Amino acid sequence: MSKFQSFRSLEFNSDALRNAQNRQNQLTKPAGSLGRLEDIAIQLCGLQGGTRALSRPAAAIICAADHPVTQHGVSAYPAAVTPAMVLNILSGGAASTVLARTSGLPLMVLDVGVDGLPKVSSTDAAAYRHHPVGGGGDILVEDAMSVAVFAEAVDAGARAVDSFDDLRVLVVGELGIGNTTVASAVATAILGIEPERLTGPGTGVQGSALDRKIRVVRDAVQRVGTVAPEEALRRLGGRDLAAMAGAMARGAELGAAVIVDGFIASVAALALLKTNPQLRSAFFFGTQSEEPGHTAVLKALDAVPLLGLGFRLGEGTGALAAVPLFDMAVAIHNEMATFEGAAVPEKS
Repeated sequence: MSKFQSFRSLEFNSDALRNAQNRQNQLTKPAGSLGRLEDIAIQLCGLQGGTRALSRPAAAIICAADHPVTQHGVSAYPAAVTPAMVLNILSGGAASTVLARTSGLPLMVLDVGVDGLPKVSSTDAAAYRHHPVGGGGDILVEDAMSVAVFAEAVDAGARAVDSFDDLRVLVVGELGIGNTTVASAVATAILGIEPERLTGPGTGVQGSALDRKIRVVRDAVQRVGTVAPEEALRRLGGRDLAAMAGAMARGAELGAAVIVDGFIASVAALALLKTNPQLRSAFFFGTQSEEPGHTAVLKALDAVPLLGLGFRLGEGTGALAAVPLFDMAVAIHNEMATFEGAAVPEKS
């Protein structure tokens, strides 16, 4: 059995789903008039097994790692940005920290392979969890992870989820210079689409630098050849992507709603769900990234993102921005009056 298939299939409660739909139809509004907010609440009820839904407790996990492929000039920023941004998150100055604080979410940075960090600890702004899993490889010439490193990274993500109690909503994001390159390679291998269509500017590369990035993706995929989705992630991805997949899978196992961030997180979800599609009903996709490959990945997952705000930052920001929608969806579902209760005439 593959690592991803070891996670239990989600038991989606179809009776709770029907009951939630019936309740939505009785609320004082035309049926379907609140669109995706209704869909969110109904899906949460299916996950949680009740007629009423919950959006809390909620938490966010940002999986962080370095990528040796950066030595080939695929990013506009040096690899040293990754540890610097970990410190920025922990000090409260990053966009992800601000968004999490605004929504009242605990935020964890899961470090599965960031070099150059001084000894750090948790802060009031964010928790820090260091889970060393071994080195990462340069995907142009070697596999991103050995079998053992891949398994440990997936387990690290799952264990991070277990550190929170009774989660109802889980936000998953990433941090790591070079990870749009490896994500493009994984998507290319899984979808069989030309890398030119899936490889974008990432941190802002253009012109010859973008051409070089596309060549690196193409050559890496050719090195690996045709492989299963999970193997594509192991051999072409990175420790942060593997940890994200583990966190998503464990969240789905526990019946939490998993809000996936942009392109990179969606690629991790793609590899996971192509291997273990039974987990799909737990997944929501926070945002439509500006990275060109995201559209193809979302299409392959039959996913419609909740937001389209032009995000391309990462750090879980697109998923964090969607969290208030879950709070609103639950409040509408649980607190609105029914036609009968409010003595409002129903549709004739």
